[in-house]
Amino acid sequence: MGEPQPILEPLTPAAIFLVATIDEGGEAAVRDLLAELPGLRRSVGFRVPGSGLVCITSIGATAWDRLFTGPKPAELHEFPGYQGPQHQAPVTPGDLLFHIKAETQDACFELAMTIGDRLAGAATIVDQTVGFRYFEQRDLLGFVDGTENPEGQLAVTSGLIGEEDAEFAGGSYVVVQKYLHNLGDWRGISVEEQQRVIGRTKLDDYELSDADKPANSHVAVNDQDDNGTIVRANMPFGSVADQEFGTYYIAYAASPSIPDLMLRRMFLGTGEADYDRILDFSTAVTGTQFFTPPAGFFDALPAAPAPAAQESVSTNGTASANGAGSPNGLASGDGSLGIGTLKRS
Repeated sequence: MGEPQPILEPLTPAAIFLVATIDEGGEAAVRDLLAELPGLRRSVGFRVPGSGLVCITSIGATAWDRLFTGPKPAELHEFPGYQGPQHQAPVTPGDLLFHIKAETQDACFELAMTIGDRLAGAATIVDQTVGFRYFEQRDLLGFVDGTENPEGQLAVTSGLIGEEDAEFAGGSYVVVQKYLHNLGDWRGISVEEQQRVIGRTKLDDYELSDADKPANSHVAVNDQDDNGTIVRANMPFGSVADQEFGTYYIAYAASPSIPDLMLRRMFLGTGEADYDRILDFSTAVTGTQFFTPPAGFFDALPAAPAPAAQESVSTNGTASANGAGSPNGLASGDGSLGIGTLKRS
């Protein structure tokens, strides 16, 4: 198995998530950034001692074909989206995901700014989300988030591809969604009712008994005995000025079929519940899916598609093995998602 990117490392107090779409003709610059990013991360991290700065880089299905030739991760596909009886999980643009995390926000910001500079004119950042630790790993609904994350060897088998796809062993699949919480409605119900929505106690984070846990509670719908296990790295985010408060859902898995199943159950229902009741208070506003290569992938990128290699011939007549393609058609004209703070100013 190849060395994985640091998806299994503990959560940090600070994070920045960048989602970008590749502009037409920007493939060469994107490939250059992917090759240089490990060194850029080391340079920034060295300047902020003790920050523990890491950057987990992931690539979408459409972007993969624009950037690389050769084998492709066996289960890589675009986020399907889900239209349920009451709620929907939208599909939004995304070719690249940069999950930057550290002990301090300054390190995250410096690396994010460096990535943005390198992508200028080659890709459009369609979402930037600043995550932070909220008390003892709680979300903005007030409940502890991630209690059932797998540990030890189970985390390895849950989060990382094995020999079933040997070419990409050590890689992972990742789904990201932004959920906005209606805190007014949430605070309008009692703590006891909030616990029934989640399926856990609010103060001490114990799972409710089967007798007390409704079938449409978040815990019941996402029962890992039914669905399988994933490695979540969720972070709260928010803006007081814009009155937007949410959770950045990010799930790494050895197979995308597991988070796909969880989301189908949440939005389309189960045999016992029409949908996950948390969706009455939390609205999904983005949805994208990527592949997270093993760390060594960036040391020797696969060859670029032939037309792209020809187009990237430099002025001295040498080719720079970089990719080509067309932009993601889902992006709006200004590269924004047009939702609240996702609008470009």
